[in-house]
Amino acid sequence: MRFLEIQKDRKGSLAQQIFEQFRVKILDGEMAADEKLPSTRELSHMLNVSRNTVLAAYEMLASEGCVTNVPASGVYVKEGAARTELSEETAGAARMRDDEEESGALEGVVSFDSGVPALDLIPRNGWLRAANTAFREAPLEAFGYDDPRGRRELRALLASYLQRTRGIRCHPDRVLVTSGTKQGLTLLAKTFLSPGSEVFIEDPSNDNVRRIFSYHSQHIVPIPVDCEGIRTDLLPEDKRPSCIFVTPSHQFPLGGSLSIQRRVALVQYAQQRDSYIVEDDYDSEFVYSGHPVRSLHELDRERVVYVGTFSKILFPSVRLGYLVLPYSLVDRCREWKRLGDHHSNSLYQLALARFIESGELERHILRMKKIYRKRRDLLIDLLKRAFAGSVRIFGETAGMHLVAEFEEVVFSPETLERLRRARVAVVPVEEHAIIKGKHLGRAILGYAHLPPELLHEGVARLRRALER
Repeated sequence: MRFLEIQKDRKGSLAQQIFEQFRVKILDGEMAADEKLPSTRELSHMLNVSRNTVLAAYEMLASEGCVTNVPASGVYVKEGAARTELSEETAGAARMRDDEEESGALEGVVSFDSGVPALDLIPRNGWLRAANTAFREAPLEAFGYDDPRGRRELRALLASYLQRTRGIRCHPDRVLVTSGTKQGLTLLAKTFLSPGSEVFIEDPSNDNVRRIFSYHSQHIVPIPVDCEGIRTDLLPEDKRPSCIFVTPSHQFPLGGSLSIQRRVALVQYAQQRDSYIVEDDYDSEFVYSGHPVRSLHELDRERVVYVGTFSKILFPSVRLGYLVLPYSLVDRCREWKRLGDHHSNSLYQLALARFIESGELERHILRMKKIYRKRRDLLIDLLKRAFAGSVRIFGETAGMHLVAEFEEVVFSPETLERLRRARVAVVPVEEHAIIKGKHLGRAILGYAHLPPELLHEGVARLRRALER
């Protein structure tokens, strides 16, 4: 067997380590087309890891198109997966890019990363007042091991806030505070998934979501999306998924809003199959035309799990999000939370409760909505002027990013290298696609964190790089 090195004390999962090492060997041609990988049982024994870990790694390889699973035979490297024409210089640049992304070293680069708020406009004074008050007045139990569900004060305010802003009616006992969306999804995966479970995911969708669910299920089923969100007419009639992951208010990344007809069809499909729907409402606070779309959760409160976060509307390092759960899942999710990190930071929870109660949160959202709208309008104008007649815009009616499709452009490794040399960074939609090849000329352009001068410079660099 080819040498693999597993570091159990390294950050990240063991499955991810196995996946990454096989992927590099396949891309570099070290493993040839049609070469058979070790069986999951053999590899788990050799590496002293669980078989489920190996299964998750192989599932990630298959989802990227690196390998194919031949029933009753094994897992084989697919034809055409090796980057045989990749020069040593480009390969070195790719490794350097991976290192920089891991360390966050993007100095001098205009990055159109998505989901990043305007960190220079954080309401520092308001947050500081809320944090100081919370620390001074916190009860003694907030300094010890606290309720895994979250502070009661915050959960009650969240229930009131959600009813006021999203039309969600829920008791505070159904709210569980998390350390962000990723932890929330991990808790849900541990609660209702097993290796044999099927998970339906929008395609394209946030790749982190696919990875999280892949660690707990061997069967990830991509469901195509269009301008109205997930294609409910393509939901398989012969399957019974354990959960269906959707972003109905603002589909990530393409930006569609799920129509009421499809919402009803999706809920009925889940009801008939005893499936849960996971509704990720990651940026619905920022809607620039029309009224905010009502949540899917209101159609079936015992079937839909609502996932929310404060990373986008405040700042990512606050590490606070929440789940609105069916009563049937509350106890199990609470126990997984207790076993994981026991509870999210209680003092930050109390500070957030003060911040909401004082009205600071909604004032901040209103302010940022106006600023983000202006930045969105500027970006669209710059793109249309720089790429006259050769660019199409998607998903611009809400959120913190849009998708641009450029004519006669393919975001190949060579194109991304040109962008890198031009010191501008974008994320191709293909990186979030499970079925590859359908979004080759599309890129996700986040704008919320970019002031006007950087939007001008970023689009200028983008044009120079793509023109070549």
